[in-house]
Amino acid sequence: MTPHLLLVHGWGFDASFWEPLRRALPDVDATAWDLGFLGSVARPALPEGVPVVAVGHSMGLLWLLKERPLAWDRLVSINGFSRFTKAADFPQGLAPRLLERMIARLAEAPEAVYSDFMTRCGVADPAVDRIQPQALEWGLRALAEWDCRGVAPVDLVLAGRSDPILPQALTDALFPPPLAKWHDGGHLLPLTDPVWCAQQLRIVVESLS
Repeated sequence: MTPHLLLVHGWGFDASFWEPLRRALPDVDATAWDLGFLGSVARPALPEGVPVVAVGHSMGLLWLLKERPLAWDRLVSINGFSRFTKAADFPQGLAPRLLERMIARLAEAPEAVYSDFMTRCGVADPAVDRIQPQALEWGLRALAEWDCRGVAPVDLVLAGRSDPILPQALTDALFPPPLAKWHDGGHLLPLTDPVWCAQQLRIVVESLS
């Protein structure tokens, strides 16, 4: 029985983020959930009685670990993390003040906050006309506050050596070597390197088939 992929995008994106990866895996059924940053929240039902490989990109992994919406069979992180900000026992995290500044600016200039982040990620034409400021603020607060380390094991970690959002030290601290597979890419591996991501996911899918 071929497993089903559950795909959850990161902050500022929507379910369409996964289209390049889905095209690279035409023989694997997948469902992409939408957290509502660019429109409505959407969580279509998954088929029953089929193994599930949950895949979270960036904040999508954190969301899966926090919400635990279903009992998956494998969990995959792509540019993901189980904690984002620094703590006394996690100095590799990002400074909380960075998110505090984004939240403060969001009330006055949501388009600028969104566009600045997307440009840093490498998105050439951010969809500023579709943003949902309340959802974006919720996401930023989740990034600042959620700590899901140790909640559940992650079976595969895909990371970019040139990721402008996640320092390698952060990934190494959360997912000690040799768990992570590194690729010469940035923070949007499913968009920029879908074939490589698909090759790694296929190994996980075939292990459950």
